[in-house]
Amino acid sequence: MKAQQPRKQRKALFQAPMHRRRKIMSTNLSPELREKFKRRSLPVRKGDKIKILRGDFRGHIGKITEVDLKKMRIYVEGVTSAKTGGREVQYPIHPSNVQILEAELKDPMRKKIIERVGG
Repeated sequence: MKAQQPRKQRKALFQAPMHRRRKIMSTNLSPELREKFKRRSLPVRKGDKIKILRGDFRGHIGKITEVDLKKMRIYVEGVTSAKTGGREVQYPIHPSNVQILEAELKDPMRKKIIERVGG
């Protein structure tokens, strides 16, 4: 079997359509949620409580305020950067650098996904 070429993998990632990006933007679950849901990861969504594991904001815990599928980044409350004019802007974070502590389960479709895979 031939190994996948990194350049083709990167190209596929950056040219992925929106419905595939949704699934690509998944992140690990905390050990407690892994036990509860019987799975390792979930796609991130607005309202999830997460912990940042990498970067300048390591250790910060907050809720996701926005998921940007186009840029493949998430925005977390309290994670901001100051611009030169003094204005605060939200700092974008890649979902691979976070861990879900509490999942937002108000959406019935998300509940079905968890039950189906965890069954």
